[in-house]
Amino acid sequence: MNLNTLNKVYSKLTLNQRISQLYLDFKKDDIMLTSSFAASSSMLLKLFSDVNKNQLIYFIDTRYHFEETLIYKDYLTNLYGLNVKDLKAEKKKHNETKINKTWIKNPNKCCNINKVEPLDKLKSNYKIWVSGLMKWQSDNRSTLNFFEQRNGIIKFYPLLDVTQKERSLFIKENQLPFHPLISKGYFSIGCEQCTQPGKGREGRWNNNPKTECGLHL
Repeated sequence: MNLNTLNKVYSKLTLNQRISQLYLDFKKDDIMLTSSFAASSSMLLKLFSDVNKNQLIYFIDTRYHFEETLIYKDYLTNLYGLNVKDLKAEKKKHNETKINKTWIKNPNKCCNINKVEPLDKLKSNYKIWVSGLMKWQSDNRSTLNFFEQRNGIIKFYPLLDVTQKERSLFIKENQLPFHPLISKGYFSIGCEQCTQPGKGREGRWNNNPKTECGLHL
């Protein structure tokens, strides 16, 4: 099926049906799933664990994460029996961002080194990349389709049309754990030095017009 057909078909499916259908339309080894283990991650991870517990999940460890994020990651991994693999930037490049405080001088470069480059090395091994983006999260994400061709790989957002209210209700009804920083006013959670409390994504890259790390552009 072409992307237009996929978008029409999947728009009519429930969340569980979308993920189950994905394994019918694509080979398991062609599917790449990433998770930031941030504010909304438990929802997507629960849905995938219900369908395929063996799905490999990549976590981009920038070495700048909140301690709470790493604790949350370990908790969800054990709770669902997830198959998680950490990705990290080359140590030399990462250390340069640390020494130069690149996140202040050039946040795009810092994100590129610590997030984009590590994942770019894997993309050629897969045909489709699954992520938990939702339209309500940002202006950029509000323009996305369920399936899109981006930089040589098909991207799939099974939660794209889930509203913030629906997400919270799903987490409550399934008794899923929220990220511990949400109770402290963090609604979008990234690297510690670039994240402050704030609604939506306004707490990310404080005092900077940047709203995306570059992974989904």
